[in-house]
Amino acid sequence: MVWLRSLLFQVYFFVSVCIASLMIAVVFFLPFLRRFSIARCWGKSMLVVGRWLCGMRWEIEGKEHIPDVPSVIMIKHTTVFETYAQLAIFPPQTWVLKRELRWIPFFGWGLAAMNPIAIDRKAGSQAVRQVVEQGMDRLANGIWVTIFPEGTRMPLGETKRYGVSGALLAREARVPVLPVAHNAGDFWPRRGLKKEPGLIRICIGPPIEPTDLSPGDLNLKVQEWVEGKMREISVGYQNDR
Repeated sequence: MVWLRSLLFQVYFFVSVCIASLMIAVVFFLPFLRRFSIARCWGKSMLVVGRWLCGMRWEIEGKEHIPDVPSVIMIKHTTVFETYAQLAIFPPQTWVLKRELRWIPFFGWGLAAMNPIAIDRKAGSQAVRQVVEQGMDRLANGIWVTIFPEGTRMPLGETKRYGVSGALLAREARVPVLPVAHNAGDFWPRRGLKKEPGLIRICIGPPIEPTDLSPGDLNLKVQEWVEGKMREISVGYQNDR
């Protein structure tokens, strides 16, 4: 039954993301908040269906840490779960992502209409400058910026040096960084169909102010908090470590 439920959930995911993306693309001319409301409704539906079909319950810890001002979110990336859960949890946001995602039919069309910061990951310092310049514009317009600092989904128990663009953006824009950890990877493998029932803990840390910190030191503080929290909440992470 777990496999069947997982398959049904995957079917819902593919169908619903295509429909939501097409809706967003069609109304690209509407204000950002209107477009984001469609994405948020889709994200909430994914949470509901995931709980109903697969038993993936979830709770938020540290919601009181979310600032009142637009900020940079740095979230651990291990599954697809956090890509839609963040839509339901955080204020209106856009994302730093690889530009190739915009080329995917339906999904990419809707994504392009959400003002993402689409970078060429091989561009090095040019990509970093793009994140800072476009990110400052988004923040100035009240749109939060979400970054997966490792740049890709990581296997449980693994990490790598966090990219500097998020920390540099926060410092240049003088906004906080909000670190986020979660244990969704314990129930939803990075590559795989099967979703196990269980409680997903989404942990939001205290905002880290960039004042008097170099981008490197700010990055280190974010990584220390996220990886430390992962060791605390993720069984698979503990086992792999």
